[in-house]
Order: sequence, then structure tokens, then C-alpha cells
Amino acid sequence: MKVLITGGTGYIGSHTAVELQHAGYEVVIIDNLENSERTVIDSIEKITGKHPHFEFIDVRDKKSLESLFEIYPDISSVIHFAAYKAVGESVKYPLKYYENNIGGLLNLLEVMEKRQIQNFVFSSSCTVYGEVSKMPVTEDSPVVKAMSPYGNTKKVCEEILQDQSVASNLKVVSLRYFNPVGAHDSGLIGDQDPNNLVPFVTQTAIGKRNVLTVFGNDYPTPDGTCIRDYIHVVDLAKAHVKAIEYLKHGKQKEDFSVFNIGTGNGNSVLEVIHSFEKISREKLNYKIGERRSGDVTQIFSSCEKAEKELGWKAERDLDNCMETAWKWEKNLKDVTM
Repeated sequence: MKVLITGGTGYIGSHTAVELQHAGYEVVIIDNLENSERTVIDSIEKITGKHPHFEFIDVRDKKSLESLFEIYPDISSVIHFAAYKAVGESVKYPLKYYENNIGGLLNLLEVMEKRQIQNFVFSSSCTVYGEVSKMPVTEDSPVVKAMSPYGNTKKVCEEILQDQSVASNLKVVSLRYFNPVGAHDSGLIGDQDPNNLVPFVTQTAIGKRNVLTVFGNDYPTPDGTCIRDYIHVVDLAKAHVKAIEYLKHGKQKEDFSVFNIGTGNGNSVLEVIHSFEKISREKLNYKIGERRSGDVTQIFSSCEKAEKELGWKAERDLDNCMETAWKWEKNLKDVTM
């Protein structure tokens, strides 16, 4: 019942820690705090009433990983979030992404193999599908050449995991996320990543940013802006609990399984903006800019497989995503004042 979460003080990791603790699991978090704050641990405790174990460890540090499993020899499952994830940054700094995302995974798998830890949930991405012509995307949609180094790291990591599942007793569930947004209902944890659309929206509305740039309005979509499948982070976190239970109870049909995790619906960037304006009653200052390298025109999911095999389905809509994200942003302002 003890689960290791790498990158567990990050956006998705922290919400997953909350849902795992709600489900009765004991959580061990490791993070190098490069893109997060240690105070997130206190927020998790405030929400759940339980203090997760925390160790300041970088997955690129193999010796520290080996020491971790000496301290916690009863870890039975691992959820791996620790990775860089900004598409635009990956185009500028590809080697940084390959060194961290792939190197960190290799270290973790080598240590797990020594410890005979079988259950592994991987934080993957719909970017592995690239520019898809047929919607919605299913798990049988082809995995193609990635449009960014970030996307390629996810593709390569999945290939590594599949190979290792054949060569060892490793059991893998790879969750291919669509676009996580929103925040916990408490307003205590949320997304601070400056590379994501919704934080840009809320930060612009509250005055941290002067203007929001929409990257292109000449795409072949109804309003000209990119379409994505925006899934609430709490729904996404609950999918990880289902994945752990799926592995723990031996329900998997294959040693390496993939699942799309989204809502099954697509919303454009302008629809996200209009939803936020409706919920917040704030007029957002935005402008249209040039297209951004690495962005696909549209992508949204079919989640029938996750519903059938994992027993998971998204429950929250776009308005709730905007409502909770706005609550989180206002809570951040209150804390810093």
C-alpha cells in the first residue's frame, strides 16, 4: 500500500498524492523542487489530514534513488511524473529534455529492477500521436514522429517501458494525458507552470501579466485557434488511483498497457477564454500572436478503453476547470499579500 510518486510536489503529482491518500495509500514523494515548492507537502496534509513522506531527490541521481529504497523497502508501486514538459522550451533545449526525461526514467527502472518492484504508472502524453487527422484519438491511433523533443521523450520512454516489460516482471500502465487544467476545490494546490494556457489566463486576469497571447488564429478550426481536450486535474489524479488498483489486482491484459485520459471533447483556446470570462466575470486582455512551434491543430480523446478497463471516467466540465483554477489563483494572491 506504499506508493512512490516522483515529481510529487508538482501540479499533477500533488493532486495524485491527495487522491491516493484519500484512497488509503501511504505516499512517498520525491522531488528536486526545480519547478515546485516544498510548501505543497503542507498543503497536501491540510487537504487530507495525512503528511506524506518527502525526500529531496532528483531522479537523475541514481545513488540517491538507491538510498531511497533502502529507507522505504516496502514501496510496492511507482508513479513517475518527474520530467520537463514544456513543448516550446524543448524545441529550444532538446538535450536538456533528453537528459532529464529519458535519463531519469532509466535510473528509476534500474533501481526498481534490483528491488523487484513490478508496478509502474507512467505519466505520458497525447503528444505521442502527433498531428492526427481522424478524431477522436483512440489508443489504436498510430504513434508517429513527434512534433517536439518533449513529445519524442514521451514516445521513447514508452518504448523503453515496453521493452523492459518484456525483459522483466515489470507491469506498466502508461496514461496518455490530454490537457490537464483546473485545481483542487480547496484552492490549496494548483498549476503554477508559466508554460500552460490556463495559468496564463488566470495570471493575466489577476494582473500578474499584462496580456495573454493566443498563438495563432489561422488554424483550420471553427474559430481558428487550436483545439485541445481539457481535463480537470482532479479527474486525472483519480485515474492514477485506478491505474494503481488495476496493477495491484492483476487486471491488466498485457504487461504494457496504454490508456487515453481526457474528456472525449475538444475546446478551442478561445472557448477556454470565454469560459473563464463567464465564470470569473472578468474581461480578459488577450491578443492574437504568431503560431507556436510544435503545436498541433487539434486533438481530443476517446476514453472508452479507460472507462471499460480501469473503471474511470472524467466527471468535471470546462467551466469547473476555470472556476477552480480561478479560486487557486486568487488564493495565491491572498497568500502573497
